[in-house]
Amino acid sequence: MSDTLDWPQSATMDDPVNRPSHYTRFPVEVIEITEHLSFNLGNVVKYVARAGHKEGSDELTDLRKGLWYLQREIARLEGGGR
Repeated sequence: MSDTLDWPQSATMDDPVNRPSHYTRFPVEVIEITEHLSFNLGNVVKYVARAGHKEGSDELTDLRKGLWYLQREIARLEGGGR
């Protein structure tokens, strides 16, 4: 994978498919970090980063989802998960 991404011409800063605004408010896109992590840890970062910023999504719900994935990763590391 290339270090830089070539976005489609139609991908604007608020493109809900290619560049959703709740993931582009940082100097790097969240996916540029999460693709280097395990599935569970990537989801922790994703839900925490978008908490309170995704339209129609409750901040507390996103934080709880992130916690769910974190607890699952801890259980996996402790030998109690898959």
